Order: sequence, then structure tokens, then C-alpha cells
Amino acid sequence: MIAHLEMFVVLSPVVYEKSNFVQNQCSVSLGVRYFRSSGIVFKPKASMAESVQSSSSRFASRFSRAAKTEAQVVLFDYLHSTRNFSFMDAEHISKNSPRFLQSLLFKIDPEKDVAKSLTKFLRYNPINEFEPFFESLGLSSSELASLVPQRLIFLSDDSVMLDNFHVLRDYGIPLSKMGKMYKEAREIFGYDYGVLALELQVYENLGLSKPTVIKLVSCCPSLLVGGVDSEFAGFLERIKVLGIKNDEIGGYLSVKGMYDWGRMLDTLNFLDRIGYTKEQLGDLFKTNPAVLFQGSGKKVYVLFGRLLKLGLKMNEVYSLFMQNPHILSVKCTKNLCKALDFLFDISMGIEDIVHIVSTHMELMGSCSLKGPKTVCRELNVKKDELCQIIKEDPLKWFSVASKSGFQSSVQVASTDPSNYLEKTAFLLRLGYLENSDEMLKALKQFRGRGDQLQERFDCLVNAGLDCNDVKNLIRHAPMVLNQSRDVIEKKIDCLKNWLGYPLESVVAFPAYLCYDMERINHRFSMYVWLRERGAAKAMLSLSTILACSDARFVKYFVKVHPEGPTKWEGIKKSLHSI
Repeated sequence: MIAHLEMFVVLSPVVYEKSNFVQNQCSVSLGVRYFRSSGIVFKPKASMAESVQSSSSRFASRFSRAAKTEAQVVLFDYLHSTRNFSFMDAEHISKNSPRFLQSLLFKIDPEKDVAKSLTKFLRYNPINEFEPFFESLGLSSSELASLVPQRLIFLSDDSVMLDNFHVLRDYGIPLSKMGKMYKEAREIFGYDYGVLALELQVYENLGLSKPTVIKLVSCCPSLLVGGVDSEFAGFLERIKVLGIKNDEIGGYLSVKGMYDWGRMLDTLNFLDRIGYTKEQLGDLFKTNPAVLFQGSGKKVYVLFGRLLKLGLKMNEVYSLFMQNPHILSVKCTKNLCKALDFLFDISMGIEDIVHIVSTHMELMGSCSLKGPKTVCRELNVKKDELCQIIKEDPLKWFSVASKSGFQSSVQVASTDPSNYLEKTAFLLRLGYLENSDEMLKALKQFRGRGDQLQERFDCLVNAGLDCNDVKNLIRHAPMVLNQSRDVIEKKIDCLKNWLGYPLESVVAFPAYLCYDMERINHRFSMYVWLRERGAAKAMLSLSTILACSDARFVKYFVKVHPEGPTKWEGIKKSLHSI
């Protein structure tokens, strides 16, 4: 038994100060070895990331918030002071690698002084720096195994990768997106010094702004491999002809999307051959960007093929597409295909299906339908009887089979038919469920035409916000889109250039964009004045300054300085006179 314990002490990377700590553990799991009363069983050494993944669910509660905070400080100090990382790199890694920090805590006794124990551990046990580095870039534990170099543990050993990381960071690429870039296009992290900066500049030379290039390469890192992508350049030239500004594509990109620029270009050329005019293609692209950006245009060909297979002639399909250009939206295409499946399921004849498609394509695309079995059960009819009902009155089909709100939708559409489809398409892109009560409420709540709402949405995206962040922002504060584009731009400019706040502040407090400029100017003029005199903390949250009542603002932002009341009255008078 003594021999076993001596072997344990020699092989363990942790030297415990008191032997009774080991003896009192019936089963101590460190992801590396197990000690049991019957003896000691050694397992192959695993990485810290692998260790914590298997045991974190059982022991996460062992570590208090204070312990985790101390571990974060120790890791920062180790990286910055011991390993000579820059302050910025050390801070980012230590603050954004919680799983790795937890794995470090498993290496010490959490009941003792965490900072002292962990500092001692790191003094004698160098860590694999790639693990917390990659985790801080947004990669999961399961992804680390294949990405962490096998024979390196220090980031400085791969100076080329580190240099390219700094190039991307300094350019403005979000660090949380860089893990995806490394995983999908590792080649760009192996460029010689100066090459990556030139690759980024190439896309600016195509006429794209820096914020758009940042979004573009974050979503499609492969564009930075091997010079400018000719298919993307061709697509960019093609949409210019349609009146689409280069930077507008930034609003349609998603980090989760996969983009085939060649197929997207082919789709535009295909629709051009069908007979869409430049104006129609431009309108289709603006109101239904998902036609191209979800599936890279694949569903256009799928729908076209299904209609031809159904028996419609080429010129008839062209005509239907021209009469119902909105049918190419992702949602409408999905609804139409499900409606066709419904009719086939109840064994309707081809000629009858063709007739319904030709006369009611708009409704087939706009309604989400229940399944045939559900409808038959609700009406207490058989499939052949349901088939006869639909042939005699197709509108009856939509009335009984629509999942929700068919009559209400028709009623809303009839009040403003020219605007209804565009507005509905816009709301679907925001994530509203078709024909839902929430959708009907939103149709009444959002003021303006569909193209105006899209323009205001694009304004926020083009300012530099992530498309998904803007969607969430609008869902929480729909009033934002009831303001003109000029007003939105003025508030964004005020936030960034006068107040000095990052644009992302509005994601945390979207109501900022809903306050009138007078309130914003008054309150922030007072706050800036206080801040310059050291009477207010720097960069207080927008909500703290704007959301409180007038009485509370006067108490905490005016009366805190002897000259505050006089200054406050002066601000109100001067701004009123402008």
C-alpha cells in the first residue's frame, strides 16, 4: 500500500500538502487517475478540456463564483506576467475560457486558498495554451481535440498563427467568430506576414465597406483563401445591375449560413431568363433575400422542377412566377410544396391539381396547412370526400385546413392588399410564425410599407450590428421600426460619435432608439458634464441614464454636483432654443 502511495505522489502533477486529503477521498476523479480503497488504477492522461467535459456536470457546484473569479485572475496573471502575453490577449483568454478555468480548479483543493494553490500549480505545470485560446474564440470542447496541435503547448511556438490572429482582431473581426474561421479555413492562419492584410484589402477594393467585409469573412472565411473569389465578385457585379448597393448584402448574411456564390449567380441568371425584369429582380431580392441566401438559390430550382413535373408547360410556369413573384420566398415555397403533397395524398387528379395551382397559387404559398388525416378527422370525412370538397370549392380547403388565422389573414390583407404580402414577408424574416396571433398583431403594430420597414432594418445592419442581433432587437422593441431612417441614423450617430458608446450598447438596451432626441440630448449633456468633472462614472449603461424618471435623474445626476442644478437649467434652455 505504501509503495502504491509513493508511486501516486511521483506521477501526480499535484502535490498535496496534507496526506489526509488524499486518504479521505474514496474516489477522486481528476480525469487523469482514480484512487480507490482496493488500490490505484491509472488511466492515460487526457487534456484539461477532455477532463472537465466528463466530470463538470457532477462537480460544477463544487466551485463558488469567488473561486472561479480568483482562477480567472490567476490565469490572467500567468499569461500576462509569466508568459508575456499582451494585456489584451491575456484578458480576453482568461475571461472567455470558463471550461478551461474549471479544469484548472479540478487540479487543486478548492477548500484551500484558490489563488495561492493555483499559482503554485501553474509554477510547476505549464498549461497547453492552445486550449484556453481556442475556447476563447468560441470553439467547444468537442472541437478542440482535432484543432489543438499535437506537439506544441505554447502559442508563441506558432508565431505565424498568432500574427494572423492579431491581423484579424485588429481589422475588427469579432473574437467570438474567429473560432469558426479557424475551423473552416485554417489556411488563412498560416499566411506569411502581411499576406492576410492584403487579402482583406482586396474585398474593400471591390467597393465593400470595412464593416461589410468583416461580416462577409466572418460568415464565409473561405473567401480569404487563394485571392479574391471570382464567383463572389461576379455575384457582386450582378446585384449592382439590379440597383442593390454592395454593402446591403451584409444585412443578409448569417454566421450559420453556407453560401455558394456560383449557384446564387446562376439563380439570378435563371430568373432573368424566365422573364423577370431588373426592377422585379431587385424588388424580389430586397423583399425576399432568403431566395438567394438560404440554400443559395437551390429552392428556386426545386420549385420550378416540381411544377414542370406536375405537367405545367414551361411558358405556364414562367407566367405563374411572373404573376406571383413573392412565391419564391423560402416560406412560400415550403407552403406551396406542402400544399401539393396534401393534394397528392388525397389522390386528386393531375388536371385538378394543375387547375388549383394556376388559380390559387398565392393562397397555397401564404397558408400553412394541416395534414390530410387531421382535416379528415376534424370534418369526419374520408379522403375521397375531402378531395371532392376541394375540387368544388378550393377556398373551402384553405378555410378548414389552415393551421390558424386564415379568415383573419384575408381580412388584414383586404385592408391593404398592395402592402400585405411585402409586410408579411418582412415579418417572416424577423421570425414571426405565419398566420399566428403574434403575426396579426405585428401587421397592425408596424407602421409603413414593407420596403420602408426593410430599409429601416437595413439601416441598423449597415451601421454595424449583426443581422440576428437586429432581429432580436426589433422583437423586443418593435417601435424602433416605426421611426424614419433619418431619425434612426441620427440616434446611432449620436451614440457612437458624440457619446462614445459602442454600437452594441443598443442590443442590451434597444429602447434607446425609441426615446426622442430631446431626452437623449438633455440627459447625456448633463451626464457628460458630470463625467468631465469626475462626478459620474465613465460609460454608465444607457438604461441607467435614460430609463429612470425625471425626479430620479435630478436626484442622482443633477444634485450630485453643487453647480449641477444651474447647469441642468442651462442645458434645457439652450437645447430648447435650437
